[in-house]
Amino acid sequence: MLPVLLAHGVLALAAPALVAALGRRAFWVLALAPAAAALYALSRTSAVLGGNPPAEHVPWIPALGFSVALRLDPLSWIMLLVVGAVGTLVLLYCSAYFARDAHGLGRFGGYLVAFAGTMAGLVIADDMLLLVVFWELTSVFSYLLIGHYAHRTSSRRAAMQAFLVTTAGGLAMLVGVVVLGVTAGTWSLSAVLADPPSGPAVTVAVVCLLTGAATKSALVPTHFWLPAAMAAPTPVSAYLHAAAMVKAGIYLIARFAPAFSDLTAWRTVVLVLGSATLLLGGYRALRQHDLKLILAFGTVSQLGLLTLLLGYGTRATALAGLALLGAHAMFKASLFLVVGAIDAATGTRDLRRLAGVGRRLPGTALAATLATASMIGLPPFAGYVAKEAALAAWTHDGDLLGMVMIAVVAVGSALTVAYGLRFLWGAFKPRLRALPEPEEPPPGRGGEDRASAGAAPVEPEATLDAAPATVHRQSFWMVAPPLVLAVLGLAVALVPEVGQRLLAPYANTYPAGEPGHLTLWEGFTPGLAVTATIFLLGALAFWQRGRLERVQAALRFPGGADVVYRRLMRRLDRVAADVTAGTQRGSLPVYLGMILLVLAVGPGVALAAGLVGAPSGAALPVAAEAVGRDGVLHLGPFALVPWDRPAQLVIVLVIVVATVLAARARRRLKAVFLAGVAGYGNAALFLLHGAPDLALTQVLCETVTLAVMVLVLRRLPPYFSDRPLAASRWVRLAIGGLTGLVVMLFVAAAPLVRVHQPVSVDFPEEAETFGGGHNIVNVTLVDIRAWDTVGEISVLLVAATGVASLVFLRQRSGGILRLETADADEPAEQAAAGSRQVRQGTWLVAGPTLDPAQRSMLFEVLTRVLFHPMILFALFLLFSGHNAPGGGFAAGLVAGLALTVRYLAGGRYELGEAAPVHPGLVLGTGLFLSAGVGLVALLAGQAALESTIIDLHLPVLGDIHLVTSLFFDIGVFLVVIGLVIDILRAFGAELDRQAEPFAQVVGSHGRTAGRAGGERA
Repeated sequence: MLPVLLAHGVLALAAPALVAALGRRAFWVLALAPAAAALYALSRTSAVLGGNPPAEHVPWIPALGFSVALRLDPLSWIMLLVVGAVGTLVLLYCSAYFARDAHGLGRFGGYLVAFAGTMAGLVIADDMLLLVVFWELTSVFSYLLIGHYAHRTSSRRAAMQAFLVTTAGGLAMLVGVVVLGVTAGTWSLSAVLADPPSGPAVTVAVVCLLTGAATKSALVPTHFWLPAAMAAPTPVSAYLHAAAMVKAGIYLIARFAPAFSDLTAWRTVVLVLGSATLLLGGYRALRQHDLKLILAFGTVSQLGLLTLLLGYGTRATALAGLALLGAHAMFKASLFLVVGAIDAATGTRDLRRLAGVGRRLPGTALAATLATASMIGLPPFAGYVAKEAALAAWTHDGDLLGMVMIAVVAVGSALTVAYGLRFLWGAFKPRLRALPEPEEPPPGRGGEDRASAGAAPVEPEATLDAAPATVHRQSFWMVAPPLVLAVLGLAVALVPEVGQRLLAPYANTYPAGEPGHLTLWEGFTPGLAVTATIFLLGALAFWQRGRLERVQAALRFPGGADVVYRRLMRRLDRVAADVTAGTQRGSLPVYLGMILLVLAVGPGVALAAGLVGAPSGAALPVAAEAVGRDGVLHLGPFALVPWDRPAQLVIVLVIVVATVLAARARRRLKAVFLAGVAGYGNAALFLLHGAPDLALTQVLCETVTLAVMVLVLRRLPPYFSDRPLAASRWVRLAIGGLTGLVVMLFVAAAPLVRVHQPVSVDFPEEAETFGGGHNIVNVTLVDIRAWDTVGEISVLLVAATGVASLVFLRQRSGGILRLETADADEPAEQAAAGSRQVRQGTWLVAGPTLDPAQRSMLFEVLTRVLFHPMILFALFLLFSGHNAPGGGFAAGLVAGLALTVRYLAGGRYELGEAAPVHPGLVLGTGLFLSAGVGLVALLAGQAALESTIIDLHLPVLGDIHLVTSLFFDIGVFLVVIGLVIDILRAFGAELDRQAEPFAQVVGSHGRTAGRAGGERA
């Protein structure tokens, strides 16, 4: 199963390249991923039916009990088959639906394959946390697919609406999963269902799960996002909104129903939401004129019926529900693909403008007829078999609730018959005059969806010209997929005993009710009478559709769920704006003061209370108990040693003086350098405490920070613009002193709350045994706590993106500033001087592009002397960091400082010559390399990011001790270098470029004034 998911990931990533190379034919290759899922499900049929479901288990985070657990039971089997088979046909359909030159096909193909993979992972996940991960990924990819036509407001709005609604339900579902997992004591889905927990907390968890299912499957009152999502391309509607995504909520209900359907809360929510959705969706479908919207509201109605059947809690209804799930996937996906074919052939989806299409599109008309027959439950189709099984189940129960369900389903099914006939007649009704000959579709059309996602105005069908100008020919792949799905809806119904044998193992997991059955003919039963009534009422409603439309128009309500949603979002925006205006006052001192004050008053008060109430000398830290000499400061339970050696006192005094002077400084540059003194003082304290790695990193970070601050200060006034009043200074001093005292006490109290032995006591042994190194700090970063480092370097990427977005006024992904581009940017005399210097072989080739007044010969000579040694020193730190002070982070900082020196000496073009690569490429390569080490370890059968020690003896080099975490460290090295290059480009080169027009204007004014003064003289 895991290789099937990986195949989806690989093809999703390769989709842009495949489309670029093969064009629309790339969809044939992309279809192999869902086809593999369907074939895998078929190949495991005997094992699944035999009660031996295939399962795979890969530990992921054992400490949290999280694993990649996959399992293929009867429910997962049918869902995987639906997801894979329909996905294959939809991708094949895409190869003919889109125009050859359609924009963004590679991205679209990747998103669609990735969505198919996440749906496959969702239905086979046997870990509840993994289920939540796949659940949220389906929302993300559906957002990207619905918003494919990003230039359309309707697409963007529909994508955001679907995303917000489904993710809100996903958060509720996450709460339910966490409560259920904690209560059951396991995250295993199969274990929870085998022995379901009970209690009030479980009831709350079940309601949360149903909330998530309701939002994903568009149940009332969140049904409005599904019709709006019809702004997506038609293949997306056929897959996400007929066969896959909306089935995720139904799958969740079917998955948990055997264990929790006996709860009153479960049955109440399922019956109320299912019934309301069934009736409302069918009613709304009758008033639509867009073929796609008719199917959308019909899908809403069918999802309500599926909820009733699979959530009702008996074996017979579960069997009927699962049969209807498969039938619905076939007929509804087929009908959506038919609509796409009609749209591409005629240029419209308005049933009032369509006539005579069936004569020119016979294959499409045949597919639509077969699929519609299955949708309205006409024998002998799959929809009829499933619906008859449902009616038989409730008739057999004979209780009051069963009679109510029969009445609800009968009304909903009659509405289905009415809008199904309306769809078929509207799309393929004949016309009186002859149609023009078929034409080839003009280039650039390719199935672009033209109708909006909103409901069409209610007008009689006869008021519009039912005559499309032309009907274009269709390719094989626009006819075959819907026809295959429609024929399958007929074929499976002809052998109902096979369907019952495949679906009964799941239905038998329900603890209540008699076993159901699937059959084409059960005799003259009450269910048959209900079916006849359904067809009679549905045909009557279709016959009187004009009057029914007028009645619906008279009964239209001014608001609905979609209106409530829009109003709620507008009010939320206003509240957010008011809150922001009240709290974000634009004063950094106020923000910082509030943060520090909350820290000091909140936890600080609790800490002070503990100190006052604790007996003196109680629970002393281990280090304080061992001191036993005069000079120890006793404070409640603390025994504090002021210093170990006098040098520490001297350094602390220097830090205090520098901090106070920095706070009182008027000049910005003075404050920055004084803050740097405090930072270097901390590095000295680290060194005195025997932590050279920390000292080296602190020094390098402080140096880079100073360089960046100096670059930023070039665009700021030299003096602080606001000099605080005396009273304000005392307030700031009090907040600063109180915060410092609280933080110091926190550091002293931290050892007192430990109840277990720290994990770090084993680090020295683990660093040598598993990490293959003696530098505990570096081995911890790249091996023992490698996941922490992955998170930290990911934050560095986010920081780089944020820095660039704040500074860049033009496109960030522009070209690298090299010397050859100076002719377009620099004054002519400087460019000429640069060219002459290049010809003379100057090492700092871009130095002549600087203003002579800004050049320093001494600095350029020092740069020439120091640059290469700094790069070599960085490489030394990189390769020696496993056993000596250093590592990828420190090495990256040294290399970044070397590039900083090169930039300061030669300007922005010198930076381009020294690092002729885009920083995004360096950052991405570094992160990919670090994460890639973990993937390689997984492929080798090890834990993620687990290191391998390789000892070799080479003829010339001798003994080689290689640890694979070195490659992880190289990735960290590249990330840090990329971040420094990005900062230098943003705060250095880009600010230089932005400042040039101002400098040129000032210079021109100066030259003009000089000439004027000379003339006057």
